[in-house]
Amino acid sequence: MSVIKVVGIDPGLAGTGIAVIEGNKKEICGYSFGSITTDAKDPTPYRLHRIYSKTLEFLCEIQPEYVVIEDIFSLEKYPGSGIMLGKVSGVLLVAAYKAGLDVKEIPVREVKKIVSGNGSADKFQMERAVRNLLKHEEPIRPFHAADALGLAITGYYRYKKRL
Repeated sequence: MSVIKVVGIDPGLAGTGIAVIEGNKKEICGYSFGSITTDAKDPTPYRLHRIYSKTLEFLCEIQPEYVVIEDIFSLEKYPGSGIMLGKVSGVLLVAAYKAGLDVKEIPVREVKKIVSGNGSADKFQMERAVRNLLKHEEPIRPFHAADALGLAITGYYRYKKRL
């Protein structure tokens, strides 16, 4: 049986979580996770380019069947954060396109509901839910990586039937 790879990406300017789930359509067989970090002292264009180039390099190397990116949202209280997330999400979408891959954007509440059973789960609840699903004993850090794993798991379960 062939292996399906799904990459999950949690956008963030300071830290973008990235994870891979591998499965055989019946069960998850492997996973890995990490993050792409940028320094707040660097100019925004440099930071965006770093996220774009590291993501493109990773996607070209892994060649997943799907890429799942957290759909961005903006809180009325912090509109600037939503705008910045939109910029990061934009470079991630372009990186996936450049790598020739299908991309799906999924709202965070949907991922939380699927992975933890609670659409309002906090970072700690999500990390524990991901850890339990993968039978991963150690805490998954940074939280962006745990969120990326949640996105990849959601993508794997949702899209494996189509492959």
